[in-house]
Amino acid sequence: MNALTLPTRKDEAWRYSDLSALESVWPTPAPTRIDVAEGETARHHLLQDAGEGAAAVHDYVITIADGARCDFHVLNVGGKLGRVTFDVTIGSNAHFELNGAILGGGDQTLEIITSVTHAKPDSTSGQTIRSILGQRATGSYLGSINVARDAQRTDAFQSIKAMLLDRTATANAKPELEIFADDVKCAHGATVGELDKQALFYMASRGMDPATAKTLLLKAFVAGVFDDVADEAVKDALEAAAIAKLEALV
Repeated sequence: MNALTLPTRKDEAWRYSDLSALESVWPTPAPTRIDVAEGETARHHLLQDAGEGAAAVHDYVITIADGARCDFHVLNVGGKLGRVTFDVTIGSNAHFELNGAILGGGDQTLEIITSVTHAKPDSTSGQTIRSILGQRATGSYLGSINVARDAQRTDAFQSIKAMLLDRTATANAKPELEIFADDVKCAHGATVGELDKQALFYMASRGMDPATAKTLLLKAFVAGVFDDVADEAVKDALEAAAIAKLEALV
């Protein structure tokens, strides 16, 4: 695709996107490059909280050298269109960890798109994404784990769960595996559900008002996504933004 040509829905990576909102920021800037040197550990985060009606696209190209590690935490909550993409290449005895949450309402379209390539033997990766969507929001995770022919003993997983607060909201979850090596451990799972009505009834029977009960259940659903953020200030900021968004959805 020409860099100046607006994508179409024929492109799988853009199938569920808001192309009219994208038009206002197209062409997007060059991706942010992160290169983690051999033996190093890097920690990054993104709080995508663009203003109402705005379009925000954040693209990352990450290269993790042999024996290195990269941890990335993302909270995607803002804008009419909020899109975050990761193109990751992992070396030998290296690790990539992505923990993210998508929280959307109104007419928002929020997306996390990943392509994680295990290029060498003995590498690992994990992707954990939790989505909560209300009103007419659309939340999408499209992610692939790609294991090269020489990347024996790869160990990788994708864990994708989405919760719909309204029947008019939409969750798209498409984890994929493309494996060319034969000695690997790769797993993926995706579920879409609704709030547990029995749990809500139980909490109401104990005198809890509906909004508080819903908020507690939603907090429990995304709990753990930011638990391993090393910087306490970053962790507090991500959790505070998540709670504020959840309260607005309820």
